[in-house]
Amino acid sequence: MNTENKNRKIFVRRRSGFTLIEIMVVVVILGLLAALVVPNIGSNVSEAQRTAARTQIGQLEQTLQMYHLHNGFYPSTQQGLEALVTAPTTSPVPRRYQQGGYMKKVPEDPWGNPYVYRNQNGQPLIISYGPDGEEGGEGVNADITNND
Repeated sequence: MNTENKNRKIFVRRRSGFTLIEIMVVVVILGLLAALVVPNIGSNVSEAQRTAARTQIGQLEQTLQMYHLHNGFYPSTQQGLEALVTAPTTSPVPRRYQQGGYMKKVPEDPWGNPYVYRNQNGQPLIISYGPDGEEGGEGVNADITNND
């Protein structure tokens, strides 16, 4: 009988684990936590993308200033930001263009759209149209520029 009692204790210890109800309670709790956390993360992602766009625009502006220091003028609107990657061949042609260019490639904005460049009376304007990819907009769809 002594051996039989030992076998029962071992059997009982091996059966101890999570029941289906306990697992379901944990899943429900995780679902509730996710429902509370995910909306907060969503709004933070939008603001992080806008911050990333502002940062990239600032970097593009600094690179354009370097171009201006070397050449005495900013690229024309027609030459665009590509003038920072390869030397323009259309007027105005820079005479002291930095060998290898000023950057390897022009980045896209955080939403996968190209930045818009305009030379306005000799001053650079860099624009991201935001998540909607269209000029104008309000709130989260508002344009981001180097003049903000």
